[in-house]
Amino acid sequence: MGEDQNLHGLLKLNMRWPGYLVGYLAVVNVILYPVNIYAGLILSAALVIFVIFLLVMRKKYRPAIMDDLSSFALSFDTVRQEMLDDLPVPYAVLDTQGRIVWGNSLFQSLLPDGAGTQEKNWNPEKNWNPEKNGNPEKNGNPEKNGNPEKGGNPEKIWNREKIWKIIPDIGQAKIQELERNAQSQVLAQLNGRIYRTSLRKTDINAPLPETVKAHEGENSLVTVCLYDETELQDYIRKAEDDKLVVATGYLDNYDEVLETVEDVRRSLLIAIIDRKISKYFSGFDGLVRKTEKDKYFIILKKSSLNQLIDQKFHILEEVKNVNIGNEMAVTLSLGIGLGADQILQNYEYSRIAIEMALARGGDQVAVKDGTTITYYGGNTAQIEKGTRVKARVKAQALKEIMSSRDRVVVMGHKITDVDALGAAIGIYRAGKTLGKPVHIVVNDPTTSIRPLMAGYMDNPEYEPLMFVDSQKARELVDNNAVLVVVDTNKPSYTECPELLGMTHTIVVLDHHRRGNETIQNAVLSYVETYASSTCEMVSEILQYFQEGLKIRNMEADSLYAGIIIDTNNFSNRAGVRTFEAAAFLRRSGADVTRVRKMLRDDLNSYKARAEAVRSARIYRDCFAIARCPSDQLESPTVTAAQAANELLDISGVKASFVMTTYHGEVYISARAMDEVNVQLMMEKMGGGGHLNSAGAQSTDSVDEVEKKLEAVIDESLEEAQDS
Repeated sequence: MGEDQNLHGLLKLNMRWPGYLVGYLAVVNVILYPVNIYAGLILSAALVIFVIFLLVMRKKYRPAIMDDLSSFALSFDTVRQEMLDDLPVPYAVLDTQGRIVWGNSLFQSLLPDGAGTQEKNWNPEKNWNPEKNGNPEKNGNPEKNGNPEKGGNPEKIWNREKIWKIIPDIGQAKIQELERNAQSQVLAQLNGRIYRTSLRKTDINAPLPETVKAHEGENSLVTVCLYDETELQDYIRKAEDDKLVVATGYLDNYDEVLETVEDVRRSLLIAIIDRKISKYFSGFDGLVRKTEKDKYFIILKKSSLNQLIDQKFHILEEVKNVNIGNEMAVTLSLGIGLGADQILQNYEYSRIAIEMALARGGDQVAVKDGTTITYYGGNTAQIEKGTRVKARVKAQALKEIMSSRDRVVVMGHKITDVDALGAAIGIYRAGKTLGKPVHIVVNDPTTSIRPLMAGYMDNPEYEPLMFVDSQKARELVDNNAVLVVVDTNKPSYTECPELLGMTHTIVVLDHHRRGNETIQNAVLSYVETYASSTCEMVSEILQYFQEGLKIRNMEADSLYAGIIIDTNNFSNRAGVRTFEAAAFLRRSGADVTRVRKMLRDDLNSYKARAEAVRSARIYRDCFAIARCPSDQLESPTVTAAQAANELLDISGVKASFVMTTYHGEVYISARAMDEVNVQLMMEKMGGGGHLNSAGAQSTDSVDEVEKKLEAVIDESLEEAQDS
């Protein structure tokens, strides 16, 4: 019975058919007796002889047949294992925890010394023993089948080491997140070669070879197959490196620099700059052509671009170091486009990138790779333009746009501050001059702007819907309205981002540097990073908007207050045009005393600001980091900004960072003098701003934000040392 249980399927049927025949003949014999008793006796005798013959044959040949079947099965399993082991592709089996269960010889050869398998001592009682296993002539020979002293193959045991400890590119998450019967691929590096690794999770539905044993309780295995693609990846990388990159260069302050140089030296200055730029890019196998007096067209390979990035675009410093008597340093901006399939599209990317670089103040490189823009440099403040031609042109364009629409809606950024409100009130006066209904979107007025708004609320000289919330604004905005965004150029920062998709006529007025996120499809965009505030820009626009435009005293106070706040009483980023705008507002009726009264703090804000300064700590010898308490404060972000300004008055402090919580988020106010670019630091934390005035916000805890801030400071110092 034991042997019969080892037979299955067709083989079992083939071995038992004589027994079935005997049963069939016995039935026929019984039926034959009533018909003819002699015939029945003859068939019975024949049946007995046939049964005796079957029993003799079974006893004599059954063991030999079973031995042959066993030998065939063993040889077939050996061939199967040898074929798997000799597979010309590295192949391994893992359990669901990532432990190596088995691997073929080629996979074993790829592993470092000490990883993979170890030899198990050969034991004749386990591998073969004539006293336990049978006849050596039929069942095996220890000298041939398993004795390492005679050339046999000792049994191997796998160490069950985690696969990611040997091949780190196959991460733990990659194994554990693998779907059942799903296939996943990843590029992995091993021994200086690149392998395309195919992972597949499979259910265990069949008996496994002795060399492959799953972990107890597991019903799945993960197969790993490594395909050597080193040469293919080298060709792919070479093809990627040989792609053409298009760059556009622009001398930011060409005209201003030439005005500071003697006439006889102007040609020499330009010749030196042209030579430096051409020689620099020629060293990286680049082609440079000058298209205009201050513009360059550059083509180079992507591999060369990677080298330029590693060098932090040292050409920016080389151009600034050119001095033959010019009082002003020359600055260069570059816009680089790549990532498109066509070179014309790369050129379009470079054009967009140079616009972004110039909008951020110049003296930097903007690299646009598809939808991603990366900035390098930008440590120089944009030079204030002496001419107001651009302001006059923008004012006339704004007038034409507003005249062609039925309604004007103005909004600033979230948590509207004095600068945003003052600029919005200036646009309000421009719209009312044209006879248009104007509405300013303010959702939650803070304590800093309530005194300014109080003069307009319930004032018969101003319409009741001068200030509206987002819900009301959605009802007012359509394609016949012009939406003016002031003091921000990021759509997510606006008071009501939904309004941007409700009209095709959008105007942007801002003085912050542009980041990767910008308002798209604006019909008029006036972003001047040299301006101290948006109120300064709007004050200039009002002077050229329309002849006879009259600003009321209260409106002049609001614009003047915005300049006062953003310049910290004309001590920060105040240029010639800032004072000219302030003089215009003073002539229009702005009163310093009234403005000062409106901007006074309450006692709680003053105490919170003092506490932030008191608890400040100095990090890396020159960075002040503080936390501003937000309890009992309606506008903690304003108080934090004031505290950051005050920390700059401490000797030795190059930059200050004050954190506060508001509506479940952490806000950072960053301020600097002139040696540190806090804008780049805040951009790394998801914010932005100016070189010496920036900010960011985060949903993390204050402790986590402070750790990230320290990491950003450390990274910025390392970059400064490397450059």
